[in-house]
Amino acid sequence: MTNMISQIFEKENKKLVTFVTGGDPDLETSNEIIKILINNKIDILEIGMPFSDPMADGPTIQLSSNRAINKGINLENIFTLASEAKKIKGNIPIILMGYYNLILYYGINKFVKRCKENGVDGLIIVDLQPEEDKDLINELNNNNIDLIRLITPTTDKERLKLILKNASGFLYYVSVMGITGQKSPDLSELERSIKFIKQFTDLPIVPGFGIKNATDVNNICKIADGAVVGSSIIKIIEKNLNSKEKMLSEIDKFTKDLKNGTKV
Repeated sequence: MTNMISQIFEKENKKLVTFVTGGDPDLETSNEIIKILINNKIDILEIGMPFSDPMADGPTIQLSSNRAINKGINLENIFTLASEAKKIKGNIPIILMGYYNLILYYGINKFVKRCKENGVDGLIIVDLQPEEDKDLINELNNNNIDLIRLITPTTDKERLKLILKNASGFLYYVSVMGITGQKSPDLSELERSIKFIKQFTDLPIVPGFGIKNATDVNNICKIADGAVVGSSIIKIIEKNLNSKEKMLSEIDKFTKDLKNGTKV
């Protein structure tokens, strides 16, 4: 059985992956934002699982996590958002992104079961090292759910081979060192890194971190298989907390522009 993430990469076009923190600024608005993203033909939806100590995330995503937590958002709400997204478009790949503590606390078997029931196609677990992923990998493989691994500019050949053993779906390339939402990637360095990684795998490579607008998306898509945008969407939420209508309107326009940026 082919996973939806693999299916989406069988098409030749470059992919737009958008990230939003689930339940930010509240559950109802989050659902409406996701609907806009899907209607604007994003290729993959990435939903962040709010966490109190998101160490890889910059201030923008940290604040979005805090807003969601303050609204009482929990994993059951995240599963609901995934399920509702699949009702809007049944074949959109959905990835949950977050930290391993949440899954361990919830229970690995129960978590993967709920993912399967609610149409989740893949996971990105920021702090899960390949040496420690056996329990989760077994459950994911049994349920045809991808584990998308992070590759960084400092990943050497031996580390890369270890990471690739249990990687599937695509590789998320951390295009700048540090936290999300910061400086833009160095395109020449990115191109060299992608060529290096492609020597060892046929998995698609999609950079994230520091990709802020349609121009960045376009530049990245000339080099890689797609681009991930998150912090810029969340900044629109943050700036318009007092005007839901303006927030949704700006996200609508911005994501249409991002999608146009994938045309190379």
